[in-house]
Amino acid sequence: MSTKILFGFHAVAVRLKTAPESIVEIHVDASRRDARMRQFVERAQAADAKLIDSDDDRLIRLAGSPRHQGVVARVTALVQLHAIDDVLDQVSGPPLVLVLDGVTDPHNLGACLRVADGAGAHAVVAPKDHAVGLNATVAKVASGAAETVPYLMVTNLARSLNELKDRDIQIIGTAEDAELTIYDIDLTGPVALVLGAEGAGLRSLTRKTCDLLVRIPMAGAVESLNVSVASGVCLYEALRQRRPAQPA
Repeated sequence: MSTKILFGFHAVAVRLKTAPESIVEIHVDASRRDARMRQFVERAQAADAKLIDSDDDRLIRLAGSPRHQGVVARVTALVQLHAIDDVLDQVSGPPLVLVLDGVTDPHNLGACLRVADGAGAHAVVAPKDHAVGLNATVAKVASGAAETVPYLMVTNLARSLNELKDRDIQIIGTAEDAELTIYDIDLTGPVALVLGAEGAGLRSLTRKTCDLLVRIPMAGAVESLNVSVASGVCLYEALRQRRPAQPA
């Protein structure tokens, strides 16, 4: 059975919570015994996880990064849904999908996955040839969201967007020159929000495939937002609109 590495408190804690049986072993910094580490160790022990005291050099080798926070886990790969239809068939209510066109930085992807999880998005979709895959850095930045939000890499993004249209999902792209803003449209129905990389924006074919283009209003001097920030603005506007009205 294949295994992979997760590192950082959040990423490993989410796996402890959602699938403790998949954890092969957890290496922890033997020299770190602060409150956060003690709480983590107690949680791992409660889940009957195998704990191994390790030094910083070994943790860096395992994680492939010095930013391991003193926690590195070797885990078995979870069964992942690989088709958008499989994901959407399990959704109750109007689907909310985040589509990333040309996001190649693992830190941006990890932040986008974290935002998608927080806003309740059902999946994140990206093209195989213009995107970064899931790796340990993505999982670390995502703070566990790489384990909870399906990340689907598709061969042909335009075709996949048209398949979403066949399911009556509206494709809404973001563009700086759009007339409407994200706050002008109804996001309560089935929606896929499509964002491009900062600066480059959406590729031409992706843009043409969208049903509607919107922009995020900018009140200051900068012309654009980082893609993870823009994803948060758009997804949380959808979440705001979808929340039931509170009684007066």
